[in-house]
Amino acid sequence: MKVTLITGASGGIGEAFARRLAAEKHNLFLIARTEKRLHELCDELMLEHQITAHYLALDLNDDDADRKVYAEAERHQMEVEWLINNAGFGSMGEFSQMDLERELEMINLNVSVLVALTHRFLHGMRARKSGTIINVASTAGFQPVPFMATYAATKAFVRSFSEAIAEENRPHNITVTALCPGPTDTNFFNVADAKPLQVKGMQSPEAVVETALKAVKNKKASVISGWTNYAGAVLGTFAPNQLITKTIGNVLRPKIEKK
Repeated sequence: MKVTLITGASGGIGEAFARRLAAEKHNLFLIARTEKRLHELCDELMLEHQITAHYLALDLNDDDADRKVYAEAERHQMEVEWLINNAGFGSMGEFSQMDLERELEMINLNVSVLVALTHRFLHGMRARKSGTIINVASTAGFQPVPFMATYAATKAFVRSFSEAIAEENRPHNITVTALCPGPTDTNFFNVADAKPLQVKGMQSPEAVVETALKAVKNKKASVISGWTNYAGAVLGTFAPNQLITKTIGNVLRPKIEKK
């Protein structure tokens, strides 16, 4: 059975992907930590769209999590035709004051787990000469971001990694797209303790998903969601990093000190 595997599927952009793709008759394999929410979501989508939806309640920061996901797919004879690496989180504050274990968990989830799952399921896609991978990066990955140093660095990795393997797999009829949202109306800011970064006019998760699916259709290796985000990210690449970091630092420092 062909399925779309979505990590971080219990809310936000991950849930929006699940709902949109279920409506397009994708069978789903959903991964998140919250079993109750996954169970409810799978039941709802199966009933509404007459698809098959399977879930695995798992903390992807657990040891061997990527192996457990792969083994579950193998056990149920799923062919992962679409892989959406959406799970991740951020943090905000002075790096020297951040909890080290939490920062390392962020690197593991945002980078290592994404790479591992991509590697594991890419083999099947290559054998079938068909597949789609969406790796959720961020506009934060276009420049260093003081007070979100680790998060921005992980998303820079995701963007670079995705664009590179997109070219490697282009001859094999596999589309790899780095999705780069800006501020989105999700629980990200609460988890990251980054409420000072919340702005008016944030995109909805549904708008971000729409951007991603258009990019996949056009076989784009990278896409920025939202014209304002696009302008900010692209313009930032023309300025020296020292100027960018100083400007961002001057804006965020007072907000950090008020936290």
